[in-house]
Amino acid sequence: MTIKSTQSEAKAHGRFLRGSASKVRRVLDQIRGRTYRDALIMLEFMPYRSTEPITKVLRSAVANAEHNLGLDPSTLVITSAIADMGPPMKRYRPRAQGRAFAIKKQTCHISICVSANQSIISEETD
Repeated sequence: MTIKSTQSEAKAHGRFLRGSASKVRRVLDQIRGRTYRDALIMLEFMPYRSTEPITKVLRSAVANAEHNLGLDPSTLVITSAIADMGPPMKRYRPRAQGRAFAIKKQTCHISICVSANQSIISEETD
């Protein structure tokens, strides 16, 4: 298997995850541009429910970079972190006199891209 040297970005997607996209974005805004190690530490101590699926997607992106591209996890930086709206799950709650009340439970799609930080790589080779 040959890997192109120009391709140094690994991606991972989490689709149809429970939680609103706006609540996931406030966490992704904090970790965007940080190193993999710093992002994991931040996610571990944040008090939000959305940190668990974000951590899973981030670990998957790093595993893709390590396995498919042969990159070292200590040199990886989060280049892109996006949360888009997914389709709502539709549920119904029974109400008085045989009526039904619609409940829409939000879902989202999380996409994370990681790439090697060139400054860290050049320091190791010097």
